[in-house]
Amino acid sequence: MTSLDDDGEPRRQVGALPFRFGRDGKPKVLLVTSRESRRWVIPKGWPMKGRKPFEAAAREAYEEAGLRGAIGKRPIGHYLYQKRLKNLDAVQCQVKVFPLKVRKQLKHFPEENQRDLRWFTPAEAAEAVTEPGLAALIRTACRW
Repeated sequence: MTSLDDDGEPRRQVGALPFRFGRDGKPKVLLVTSRESRRWVIPKGWPMKGRKPFEAAAREAYEEAGLRGAIGKRPIGHYLYQKRLKNLDAVQCQVKVFPLKVRKQLKHFPEENQRDLRWFTPAEAAEAVTEPGLAALIRTACRW
């Protein structure tokens, strides 16, 4: 069963697309596994009261992957996906994605024992994610 908000709109989330440049000058993208289904995804979550969307996205990147860096204040795009809730319902979510240039990756962070992390080339990252909209966003964003 898929549900939308009362007004028929997808639920809003914010996410960070973490990237860095390797010694070879080529971009790498960090993905994390989701806690339940273990799919490769970007760090994301619900908007946070008292925080701007880009600040909430940066916070999610810290909590889910131990990342610190420079978060873009403007989204680079958005994508839709079906989120499975604890009651097993699925809700459609629209994730507004902000670029995060990673400066530091901490060894210890709040969800370190709940997720796997891996750096991918943009092409590998686009192949690893299951959401077509996220794959397209990664391909488009990483054309440096």
